[in-house]
Amino acid sequence: MPASAWGGLKKYNYYNFVKDNKLILAADNLQITNSYIAQAIQNTDPEPIVEMVLNCENSGAEIIDINSGHLSRDAELKMTFLVNTVQETSELPVIIDTANPVAIEAGLRANKKKAVINGFSLAPQRLAQVLPLAKKYKADIIGYLLYPDGHVPMNGQERLDIAIELLKEFDKEGIDRERLIIDPVLVPISWENGNLQAMEVLSVIKLLPEVFGFPVRTIIGLSNLTTGEGYRKKKLFLERAYLSMLASSGLSITLLNIFHLETVKTANACRALMN
Repeated sequence: MPASAWGGLKKYNYYNFVKDNKLILAADNLQITNSYIAQAIQNTDPEPIVEMVLNCENSGAEIIDINSGHLSRDAELKMTFLVNTVQETSELPVIIDTANPVAIEAGLRANKKKAVINGFSLAPQRLAQVLPLAKKYKADIIGYLLYPDGHVPMNGQERLDIAIELLKEFDKEGIDRERLIIDPVLVPISWENGNLQAMEVLSVIKLLPEVFGFPVRTIIGLSNLTTGEGYRKKKLFLERAYLSMLASSGLSITLLNIFHLETVKTANACRALMN
């Protein structure tokens, strides 16, 4: 059942979430780790891509994350193929999600709708090669609260300190602040301090607007929470519980497996309460 049908709720979309700041659902299902999708990218076969995008949209997705991995070979060709195929299939905005700056730019050139770049951090290469693309193509961009060497901060205060530095780099590039989306970086709960980290992420989401002085948007990769965790039922239970906590903290966008029906129902229940 599509998320938009649950309880007759209004379906929110990317174009009003700056104003409404609701919990937007971004599907992370279109990714190269899926062998079916990987083969389609390799063969530039649109049919599996079209099928996946339509299934995501019918399940309640409001943004499609195009996770192509690094794309070390034929990066421009493959990303152009992916963006064109997705946008010929759906009107939904896309997240161009790759570690390859060349592929990101190819996707932005092909883009004809609303796009989000995923993403940049304080790593020198990302600041030099990825952040300027947001200005050049007038795209929104996700900023990760990571140290320049890629290490994850240990607590909320460290994340907030990094967020301030990230905003300085953003302003230095001369990009409209409304284009910034912050990812506090959720780690697996199976880590030694995973449960404490999950609580710190909630605190960061709540405090960011006060620290920045404007209502910055936030995004979380929900599936990170249960990476490496045991049985499916346990994973889905933790996912739903934590999503409710994220919603109450003011999360703007969640990147999730849109085929987890009960999680989508939980998201829409949260939106009904917030509305």
